[in-house]
Amino acid sequence: MIPIALPVLDDTEAEAARAAVLSGWITQGPEVAAFEAEFASHVGAPHACAVSNCTTALHLALLAVGVGPGDEVITVSHSFIATANAIGYCGATPVFIDIDPITFNISPDAVEGAITPLTRAILCVHQMGMPCDLAFLRAIADEHGLALIEDAACAAGSEILLDGRWRPIGGPVGDIACFSFHPRKVITTGEGGMLTTRSEECDAKFRLWRQHGMNVSDRVRHGAPQVIFESYPTSGYNYRMTDIQAAIGRKQLHRLPGIVARRRALAARYGELLSDVVQTPHEPSWARSNWQSYCVRLPAGNDQKAVMQSLLDAGVASRRGIMCSHREAVWALPQRHRLVQSERAQDECILLPLYAQMTDADQDRVVEVLRRSVDNRSALSAPQAAVS
Repeated sequence: MIPIALPVLDDTEAEAARAAVLSGWITQGPEVAAFEAEFASHVGAPHACAVSNCTTALHLALLAVGVGPGDEVITVSHSFIATANAIGYCGATPVFIDIDPITFNISPDAVEGAITPLTRAILCVHQMGMPCDLAFLRAIADEHGLALIEDAACAAGSEILLDGRWRPIGGPVGDIACFSFHPRKVITTGEGGMLTTRSEECDAKFRLWRQHGMNVSDRVRHGAPQVIFESYPTSGYNYRMTDIQAAIGRKQLHRLPGIVARRRALAARYGELLSDVVQTPHEPSWARSNWQSYCVRLPAGNDQKAVMQSLLDAGVASRRGIMCSHREAVWALPQRHRLVQSERAQDECILLPLYAQMTDADQDRVVEVLRRSVDNRSALSAPQAAVS
């Protein structure tokens, strides 16, 4: 079986985890602090705060910019349901707008028409590692006095061209960027997340809220030469990352450039081999994706599930197009905006195997099986741009 994804882990990460276990400090501690500092340096952010996963990161990010009950947050339905759920945790309402059918990201042209007096923030998603048009979104957010949050769950190692230079996603261009280290992501800590920001005030809030609102961290209390009593000036959450996870994350971060380089090479090769079979993804000239997932659109007339079953029968894993939250019962609300391209992307696209350890022979097999499974007699044509 060729899997859809495979994390890059070996004895390096096992030894790092072992050292953390044997150190006697296994919850949030010195390894977490070191991982935060190294991640911040890698993406060029003044502050990075590690948490238990990206969903909790999104929750804290939204709280930090003031999202609360009665507010609206403009985002996409075409994302893992955690994006919408995090808005719901704040008592706010997600306002779904459509995606650009070429990049699978939030349609910049649809944002302004969704802004109302209740709008507090824009939550964009760097879907499958492909950067959003942050320059455009930042300008809209600034014009309307809105916060801009980046759901960068899939985007560790991706880059965007801004002001004439390439910048890692996570700088951030928005107020806050949120990352995931789930095993399906490019680097992993098993579970885990990270918030990056330029705001010292937001970073202080994250650190307070992630540990039940405790005003003194464990590291400070245990390292102090005098007895310190902590206090709890506000309510908070148990959103901590463990030192075991962080120790693994530090090793993964060292691997990140090499992993991304290999994934980019594989993505380019897919593009060459599949151009006459399916519609391959598009990378804008100002974006460099880490290719967390490789999403192709099937020619008209193909049954998505049948193609996926044919792949599975031949020993090749795949996944359907990214889900649409508004199609799930929990977010099946009356929609203000048409989500045609979001629904088409879920129904017409599939994700193909892509991982750093994938060989050219593995990839050739995927292409061969897909070519046999797809009826591409219908002309391959690019979808039209999304409309609000």
